[in-house]
Amino acid sequence: MSPEISDLAASFRRSLRAAGKAERTQILYGQAIRFFCEWLVAQGRPTTLDQLNRHSLSAWLADLAERVDIETVRTRLRGMRRFCRWLVVEGELDTAPTEGVEMPAASEKPVRVLTDDELGRLIKACQVPRGRAGVYDRRIFDGRRDEVIVRVLADCGLRVSELVGLELDEHVDLQQELVYVVGKGNRPRAVPFGARTGQAIDRYVRVRSAHPYARRTPRMLLGERGPITADGVRWRLQVLGQAAGVPDLHPHAFRHSAAHRWLAAGGQERDLMQIMGWRSDSMLSVYARSTAVERARGAHRRLGLGDQI
Repeated sequence: MSPEISDLAASFRRSLRAAGKAERTQILYGQAIRFFCEWLVAQGRPTTLDQLNRHSLSAWLADLAERVDIETVRTRLRGMRRFCRWLVVEGELDTAPTEGVEMPAASEKPVRVLTDDELGRLIKACQVPRGRAGVYDRRIFDGRRDEVIVRVLADCGLRVSELVGLELDEHVDLQQELVYVVGKGNRPRAVPFGARTGQAIDRYVRVRSAHPYARRTPRMLLGERGPITADGVRWRLQVLGQAAGVPDLHPHAFRHSAAHRWLAAGGQERDLMQIMGWRSDSMLSVYARSTAVERARGAHRRLGLGDQI
């Protein structure tokens, strides 16, 4: 009898944890398997391993392509490729069913970057009246924490998983104005931040000391029930975006914006790779290409060729 895909997926996730894969990566791979199984159920087919073949995968991806954007389709296929490779290594399959399933071409749609005006409005939305020192006031605490979220993401270009993983004493150096993060593949790096970001962190740390969970966890960013999660950051950004009139705000927009602002200001590409934690030129080209249109517009405005006629 063919085993259930969901049972194998649980073992697959354990292998990902053992390999030190990021929590977000584990979630995305797991979603791909779960959504494929849901599609099988909708087709009236069992969710067993014998249903995982190249033809069913191709049909599922084609159905996905009619309902979601191409980047989501690519993400789902990447998850299934990793799962199928694991099935082969574990001896559950002889060959990976994803062999012969082509990756859809990446979207060429430029990624929207946050303008200085939008970033300013987001920071302004974090500001609240002053409170008494040493007294926990949730409104003041949330405002200062949210400003740290916005400034660190915009200034350092961190991934949201890197941001929520920061521990106050271990990873944040206010004197040197550095954060030490562990990125993908458990690769550590030091990322500098500016004076205003340092000031925001310092102001937050002072109100953090009165938080009920301040002594229970070393994590820098706290929520109402303990360390804030990546989903908690996404939710806070949605709230701030609505208050500041910045639609469709998500953490990765800050990473794209940081790369764009770096390159637009004339920063060196190799230095940007170090800051962002990229090991290959391919990621640099992805981010540079996604923001090239906006940089070209800025260059056109600076040159003012039409005004010289």
